[in-house]
Amino acid sequence: MEPKNQTAVLEFLLLGLSENPEHQTFLFGLFLSMYLVTVSGNLLIVLATITDSHLHTPMYFFLSNLSVVDVFLSSTTVPKMLGNIQTQHRAIPFAGCLAQLYAFHLFGTMDSFLLAVMAVDRYVAIVHPLRYSVIMGPRACGLLVAGPWVATNLQSLVHTCLMAQLTFRPGSEIPHFFCDLMPLLKISHSDTHTNELFILAFGVIMGISPLSCILLSYICIFRAVFKIPSAQGKWKAFSTCGSHLTVVTLFYGTIFAVYLQPTSPTSSWKDKAAALMCGVVIPMLNPFIYSLRNKDMKAALRKLFGKMASQT
Repeated sequence: MEPKNQTAVLEFLLLGLSENPEHQTFLFGLFLSMYLVTVSGNLLIVLATITDSHLHTPMYFFLSNLSVVDVFLSSTTVPKMLGNIQTQHRAIPFAGCLAQLYAFHLFGTMDSFLLAVMAVDRYVAIVHPLRYSVIMGPRACGLLVAGPWVATNLQSLVHTCLMAQLTFRPGSEIPHFFCDLMPLLKISHSDTHTNELFILAFGVIMGISPLSCILLSYICIFRAVFKIPSAQGKWKAFSTCGSHLTVVTLFYGTIFAVYLQPTSPTSSWKDKAAALMCGVVIPMLNPFIYSLRNKDMKAALRKLFGKMASQT
């Protein structure tokens, strides 16, 4: 007889990255440092964008949105993981698990859509420079951000509601450091066919759409740049895309490198590696990539640091 759903009292046990006690101190220090760098770096990007009028442009509007999403994405998993390591209390209530599932897929998918929106912005700036301010007006920028928010919330809501209908044994162990779709489906005692169909459908739509948008934008950008007669002009055009291309390569390169490998007994480690890279490492690297290679951002950060120093 199939057990009844006990969502009101059900708890899971998150096994984390390692159960070896000797690794816990190292993992706590490592991920606490990474989390602090992620939050402070991305918030500095947002503050610099808000306080410097030279950065009140569509490109930096999208960048500040990406920074906010990266802070929330990292905050979805890392604080809970740090708490589990510190207290050795690995339990997470069913409601908390669903909230973590919802948030991770919301902000993770929103990351990819913002990368696509930033590619469109670069396309308009390079291919249609004279019409850039008209095409990328406040209304268009708002719609380019609001549309993905609606779509990603819909996706997360569907996945979460379907997951809430499944049954689990009390105290089930999740071989992951947070509640994710596939690890939860593997330990469920219900028929997960509907969940898997929606995962496939949303994976195709929400995965291919941003990537296709990025690829098409850069195909058009490369065609336009190669028509520029001077080498200096080509370099100037490409330099505005360098940071974005680096982040896109890291983001999608990680996904392809992990999931295009043959299935193996270590597939759970593939899920953990991809989640760590996309949800922890890349959000930490983004502020460095966008600030170190951008003169305007470096100038804005120096100005911001100067103001902060003068106030202390």
